[in-house]
Amino acid sequence: MLLSTEAVTAARMIGEGRLAGLIVCEDDGTPHTVLGGSQVVRFMIPEYVQEDPTLARVYGEDAAAKLVDRLSTRTVRDLLPRRQDRTALPVVDRDATTVEIAAVMARMHSPLVAVLDDEGRVSGAVTASRLLERIFTRDGDASS
Repeated sequence: MLLSTEAVTAARMIGEGRLAGLIVCEDDGTPHTVLGGSQVVRFMIPEYVQEDPTLARVYGEDAAAKLVDRLSTRTVRDLLPRRQDRTALPVVDRDATTVEIAAVMARMHSPLVAVLDDEGRVSGAVTASRLLERIFTRDGDASS
């Protein structure tokens, strides 16, 4: 996903793919940031409703379609927090261990981590759900 991608396209990808978020890259393939699904939702909901959630009750279900209109003229860049609000990126090298990936997710409060190749470009991603699946699969029966 690039910074110039239409916001509605990114939102649709997250929703239809049931993804926690998307890795946003520069044009050269290096990571820029992670766009979490919650950030998209936050952009769609008017600030006054975020501040007083009881106001959301007056909106009917048909109003949800109007939320998409807030994305229609925006790009992914518009959905992101200001650059100074982001200090580091949730990235790991391709040989990172499960614990290293978990540590980055925990420290960054990120639902996914970008995996970088030797040139520093994104070659994949690890989601929190996949990480937990791997941890529990390694332990065998997690309930014991």
